[in-house]
Amino acid sequence: MGHSAVVWDHRAAIEITKDWNGVDQVVLRNPHGASARVSLHGGQVTSWRNEQGEELLFTSTKAIFKPPKAMRGGIQICFPQFGNCGLLEQHGFARNKIWAIDDNPPPLHPNDSDGKSFIDLMLKPSEEDLKFWPHSFEFRLRVSLTADGDLTFISRVRNINGKPFSFSFAYHSYLSVSDISEVRIEGLETLDYLDNLCQRERFTEQGDAITFESEVDRIYLGSPKVIAVLDHEKKRTYVIKKEGLPDVVVWNPWEKKSKSMVDFGDEEYKQMLCVDGAAVERSITLKPGEEWMGRLELSVVPSSFCSDHFDIRRRDF
Repeated sequence: MGHSAVVWDHRAAIEITKDWNGVDQVVLRNPHGASARVSLHGGQVTSWRNEQGEELLFTSTKAIFKPPKAMRGGIQICFPQFGNCGLLEQHGFARNKIWAIDDNPPPLHPNDSDGKSFIDLMLKPSEEDLKFWPHSFEFRLRVSLTADGDLTFISRVRNINGKPFSFSFAYHSYLSVSDISEVRIEGLETLDYLDNLCQRERFTEQGDAITFESEVDRIYLGSPKVIAVLDHEKKRTYVIKKEGLPDVVVWNPWEKKSKSMVDFGDEEYKQMLCVDGAAVERSITLKPGEEWMGRLELSVVPSSFCSDHFDIRRRDF
């Protein structure tokens, strides 16, 4: 695995190793045995395990682990676009670049470091990027693992350009589920959504909760700060809290599309669900010197705890 350095921070180890392509990756651990692995290729979280060592994120068995393409799975940073338009590659270039460790990050709120194992990463545009997207920016990403095993992302994009620019963004999050037909999402009911399977036509969600029996590719608009993904078979619930991210993308390719993707197994749609905190419908525009922040926090609780004690509509971030 190459070189290895261990730094103790807030009673939790941060280990920097190399993957099989020689790219640095950072392993975050908490004192109770939870862990997260962050690759400098794309700033992508490739693993998140709970204290029992169970993997909470989905990665395809057919994923291609070779830069410059993003690996199919984990949590990807989609910037400066989500989707496929213009000259940029699908979901933008950030997930395909090698990020740097940010040795001198500006101070964040004390809550964003206390008791956490974290790493700060930085992305700046290359000369090649500027040809296709001629805007100077600094993208700072902090990935944290809390003492409770929660996974937190803070993204900050600053315009260091002489003119305004706009972008869209998503944390493209592949959650591991036992069986997609046994999963439901709560917190998106009654919202309007854009359906990517119908040329982004706008509809209103009618169900009490979102369940799955066919391909889904939707952008839910003006969503609450907290939503929940309930996995009945595993009796566990992913709680997704977000800030600065008004939209939620929900995606499962189902059977037909799965067979058309070279880096995705034919039956793997049953074990995954993408639920992304995002800013897609309305682009974020930054004037020179301005900064945007988008924050995501993922936690897992027993479903009984969630339904009895956790009212997601009233819960503050």
